[in-house]
Amino acid sequence: MSMHNLTLSDIARALAEKTFSAEELTRSLLGRIQQLDPQLNSFITVTEAQALAQAKAADARRAAGETGALLGAPIAHKDLFCTQGVRTSCASKMLDNFIAPYNATVVEKLAAVGCVSLGKLNMDEFAMGSANESSHYGPVKNPWDLTRVPGGSSGGSAAAIAARLIPAATGSDTGGSIRQPAALTNLTGLKPTYGRVSRWGMIAYASSLDQGGPLARTAEDCALLLGSMAGFDPKDSTSVDQPVDDYLASLNQPLSGLRVGLPKEYFGAGLDSRIGAAILAVVEELKKLGATVKDISLPNLQHAIPAYYVIAPAEASSNLSRFDGVRYGHRCDSPVNLEDLYKRSRAEGFGAEVKRRIMVGTYALSAGYYDAYYIKAQKIRRLIKNDFVSAFNEVDVILGPTTPNPAWKLGEKSSDPVAAYLEDIYTITANLAGIPGLSMPAGFVDGLPVGVQLLAPYFQEGRLLNVAHQYQQVTDWHTQAPSGF
Repeated sequence: MSMHNLTLSDIARALAEKTFSAEELTRSLLGRIQQLDPQLNSFITVTEAQALAQAKAADARRAAGETGALLGAPIAHKDLFCTQGVRTSCASKMLDNFIAPYNATVVEKLAAVGCVSLGKLNMDEFAMGSANESSHYGPVKNPWDLTRVPGGSSGGSAAAIAARLIPAATGSDTGGSIRQPAALTNLTGLKPTYGRVSRWGMIAYASSLDQGGPLARTAEDCALLLGSMAGFDPKDSTSVDQPVDDYLASLNQPLSGLRVGLPKEYFGAGLDSRIGAAILAVVEELKKLGATVKDISLPNLQHAIPAYYVIAPAEASSNLSRFDGVRYGHRCDSPVNLEDLYKRSRAEGFGAEVKRRIMVGTYALSAGYYDAYYIKAQKIRRLIKNDFVSAFNEVDVILGPTTPNPAWKLGEKSSDPVAAYLEDIYTITANLAGIPGLSMPAGFVDGLPVGVQLLAPYFQEGRLLNVAHQYQQVTDWHTQAPSGF
């Protein structure tokens, strides 16, 4: 089996058995990126020299007797994780010239266990989007069909893994930005509980919703990565001081007695019936593995999108006010005064989708509308959280679609942002409530991948990974690769 087809877990075994070295593997993948990425546009920056140096260091550590599973494992980071000495652009013209002076905690943690970072991955600008079309560096293309979107905002991460350029990557999820691209490119992607993975050094979009997490081909690989990414960080005031579970240890628990909830609201008019059929097929497999299934209700799901698209833009308008042309990032040429500097730097530096969300958010936070919109949205957020709390009194996990449709054509929804927003209907509730969610491959519709989403109570990432892993032991959807890659 060629090196690029190996999963992260396969690579860990091969490195331990000295089948090949980290340096050989890194050179092989860098060659693939150079050869194949021009058609995908999944990387913004490839850090070849740094990657080879890290790979040589990992080989030296192995030679000295170290045995960590991720020692020498190649990954890449979504371009909103600060990486010291490397451009960290957030896929925006605003930060096109920004070289991060320090590492994000997630980058630091993965470097400490010996991961080799091959570069920075393309994304929607400031993580705002569902299609990876709002990037300053151009759209990312879906390796399953180069005329279609890979999903967003972690579209570069998803496309690079699906095309076998890298085995795994970091992503971030504010309203589904790990799970939705995972679904559209046939990957496993996990959004951890809010506060489980440090946000320090991760460029903020909406601070109460953003959460970093892993993307890979299998649940086992996600478990491997999350074990090193998660944990308390005193530098992040929203980080939770709770021990990290051994996610690998719980993968092989049998599913007998698992209670799976199917929310009736998920199977309404907006869902492609073929995706609905794929979900019911997953349910049948889980039943064979010993799970029981129960119909449940999440009555406030219908309010999720309006609430999210008030709260997220409000936080974005606050977070992005720091990009003013004064301290770092893009600055307009020869401003006549301070006001001109602010206005032109921001007008030139931000793209259309970012401007749209800043304006919506600033409006929602303005004096006359704060109570009418922002406070009301926060009350709906609490109702959505309460729906989950009561549902989890009856079931262990909630199962449903990740997206209502398979990947759509590039440009198809560009002129109608609300149509793109509606693609987030099933994913955003997990961010509003702060619970963990996972998307896993569950079949194909017209040759395009379909994902199923699992949701669990707070800090039950291990349970999500366990269910996905057991499902992946009896199915082979997750092993399918796009032709030509």
